[in-house]
Amino acid sequence: MKGKNVPKKPLNKALQLSGAGLQMGATIYLGFLLGGWLDQKLEFTFLTETITLCAIFLAMYSLIKQANKINE
Repeated sequence: MKGKNVPKKPLNKALQLSGAGLQMGATIYLGFLLGGWLDQKLEFTFLTETITLCAIFLAMYSLIKQANKINE
C-alpha cells in the first residue's frame, strides 16, 4: 500500500508549475477578451481594464494556491 508521504519528483513539480503558468496566461487573456466584448456591447470604456485587472488577481491567487499545494 502506498504511503501519503511519498516525495514528489522534481520534474513532476516543474510540470505542474509550468501548467499553472499557462493557466495564468489563459485566465488573463480571457479576462481581456471578455472586457473588450463587454465594452463593445455596453458602450463603456473602462471594462477591459477592470476585468483584466480582476483576472490578474484571480490568476495570481490561483497560482499561489497551486504552488502551496505542490509544496505540501
